[in-house]
Amino acid sequence: MTTSSNHIADLFQRFAEIHALVIGDVMIDGYIEGVVERMSPEAPVPVVTVQRRFCRLGGAANVALNIKALNGKATLCSVIGDDHNASAFLQLMKEQDLCTDGIVSSKDRPTTLKQRILDQGRQMLRLDEESTNDLNTAESDMLEDQIRRIIAQNRPDIIILQDYNKGVLTETLIQKIIALAQSHGIPVAVDPKKNHFLTYKDVTLFKPNAKELREGLGVSADSIVEIESATAQLQELLCCTYVMTTLSEKGVLMRYRDKNTANFIHLPAHPRHIADVSGAGDTVLSVAALCLAAGADARHIAALSNIAGGLVCEQIGVVPIDRTLLFNEALRLCCNDA
Repeated sequence: MTTSSNHIADLFQRFAEIHALVIGDVMIDGYIEGVVERMSPEAPVPVVTVQRRFCRLGGAANVALNIKALNGKATLCSVIGDDHNASAFLQLMKEQDLCTDGIVSSKDRPTTLKQRILDQGRQMLRLDEESTNDLNTAESDMLEDQIRRIIAQNRPDIIILQDYNKGVLTETLIQKIIALAQSHGIPVAVDPKKNHFLTYKDVTLFKPNAKELREGLGVSADSIVEIESATAQLQELLCCTYVMTTLSEKGVLMRYRDKNTANFIHLPAHPRHIADVSGAGDTVLSVAALCLAAGADARHIAALSNIAGGLVCEQIGVVPIDRTLLFNEALRLCCNDA
């Protein structure tokens, strides 16, 4: 895709005008980093000499961070526990200057923590503390009340649903959010998982990866032709305007409706040194949603999302996109006058 540098600059400026309501599963991504120099005498396992510990916001919270990193405004709605990890999560939000008003605490579920053990940057092991049970009725009602309050007080320009199958986005809540968005004329962008894959009917943009596409439809789709066929089937089932499937090293495939015509865009991945794919889906969804809310066309949505997903994979751990880096890469890769 080729475009002008002025067009890219104008699009990035419009990001600052966008208010995104981000709803979904949140978590803490924890890291214990060290060095392995010997095996344990107690069992055939390596001994990690710990050098540092750090935590980052993950899941839908990382989507909110990506929106903020691109100068947009993000309001985050989710359910966490009433535990030590919940306190750490809220502190991380405050450190990142994210509003905590949309966060609901529950005594009946833990705050999700994914703890990774690294040997000089290489992941050796991951420990998960979580519940994948759906929200109970009281939790779901409290979250719905928060969502309705935020929309009534400060209508967002787009609603982003980030589903990690941890129970926050139940089938009933998904349907209520989509209906609420439609009643207010708000577009909805979704990163799905298998459990509720076909529940997201009538959303604006649906962003599975290739594995989710195959599992969600129960089909075999490996070649681009097969993925195109599956994407067309999915778009008909969901009645959505855009289906953007991320394909790892094969880039992204977008199917979109232009009036009564369906069109495909396939953009290959740009060569990158892949260090860690964690959080790349959050970044792709964030950039796609901002572009959509800012009025970008399908090619710009696909192109910028494709670039952003590759860039964050060059970093260790879950990190939001760097706005300046994305802007410069967009100029370099997409513009004929840069």
